[in-house]
Amino acid sequence: MNNVESQRRKDTDRFYALLDALAERTGGARRLRDCSAASGWPTHGVYFFFQDGETRADGNRPRVVRVGTHALIATSRSTLWARLAQHRGHVGGTNPGGGNHRGSVFRLHVGNALLATGGWPEEIAQSWPKIRATSQQRQAERPLELAVTAHIAAMPLLWLDVPDRAQRGTIEANAISLLSQRTGGIDPPSPGWLGLHTANARVAGSGLWNSNHVNDRYGPSFLDDMHACVNAHRQ
Repeated sequence: MNNVESQRRKDTDRFYALLDALAERTGGARRLRDCSAASGWPTHGVYFFFQDGETRADGNRPRVVRVGTHALIATSRSTLWARLAQHRGHVGGTNPGGGNHRGSVFRLHVGNALLATGGWPEEIAQSWPKIRATSQQRQAERPLELAVTAHIAAMPLLWLDVPDRAQRGTIEANAISLLSQRTGGIDPPSPGWLGLHTANARVAGSGLWNSNHVNDRYGPSFLDDMHACVNAHRQ
């Protein structure tokens, strides 16, 4: 193992140690299907999704499969929970279990991977990637939206309170770059990971439900930012 690989391993281990400390402060990971606006969320933050069956290279510890944040534009009023709710989909109302993948790139990625496994009507495959769709197309897409909701809502997640907008962007971008297989990440996805089916080379190649920052070089100083935010996290 060369010096670069050794440093990346140390940084990755530190990253997961910080998540362990965060879990102690938050009471552990939550599954999105069990969450609501009343679950207690900071206004702004960075989130880390895990997935059943996905472990680090040692086979014993869960690995992060998506990193995300929100409100990186100064005029945005989006909250952490509002963003997570977009990913999860609808719980009740007139479209229970549904969702809108055009408002969540996470949902788009998962839907693309599900489509690639086969068995879906061609009309869904044609309309799903489009930015706009008719009401009839959205209705036809509903079975896939339901499947996406079920997949994402079952994932455990941790969240980190990060009030500062620039710091949120720094932590998100560098965590993705650290974990990405496309830049030397040390924890590969399992052979059964759904993301390997997608035609999106950034998702399949990175081992993450992310497409931005997966080809970037990380800067280890972001771990100091994470450390400070974990220590400041209210229990």
